Amino acid sequence: MTFIILAVTLLGFQAPATAPAVDNQRVNVREIDGAADAVPYDSVWVSRTGHAAFLKKGDKHAADGAGILIGLKDFKAEPFQNKSRYPVAFPRPGSKKLIDNARVIVWDYAWTMGEPTPMHIHDKDVVVFYLEDGDLESTTLTGEKTVNPYKPGMIRFNLRDRTHTEALIRGKQHAIITELK
Repeated sequence: MTFIILAVTLLGFQAPATAPAVDNQRVNVREIDGAADAVPYDSVWVSRTGHAAFLKKGDKHAADGAGILIGLKDFKAEPFQNKSRYPVAFPRPGSKKLIDNARVIVWDYAWTMGEPTPMHIHDKDVVVFYLEDGDLESTTLTGEKTVNPYKPGMIRFNLRDRTHTEALIRGKQHAIITELK
């Protein structure tokens, strides 16, 4: 048995990479813990501590902790026409812009108990990386309410053209939100 393991190691075999958390026409999102060799796409790295960095295709990512790597696929979205009377999701009160370039806008946002977000429309597809343990209640224009429990490290991909408000109803919640241009 030791011989087989040694032979496989000497031949350069590596265990298969974990499956992506999200893989669609826009993004390939993987959890990452440490360094990454030459990223296959322009990418956004987001740490579990709330830091973000933009990496060009082929760049290496230094080993600086656990997080996610959002690979940005070559996809050209049609321009979004906001025909609603509602503002776009970002910027919003309390949000902090971390990155803004030709591919993405990355926001740092923490919800506050008792302070719902303004009713808004998402004009861009987004990848959300949740950093805390808390439940958000989303309310649509028609008054339909959905409670979404989120734990640290959860990832969610949401399509644009959604109108709603959000309120923190349990715990704490903080996320890094990557809007795709």
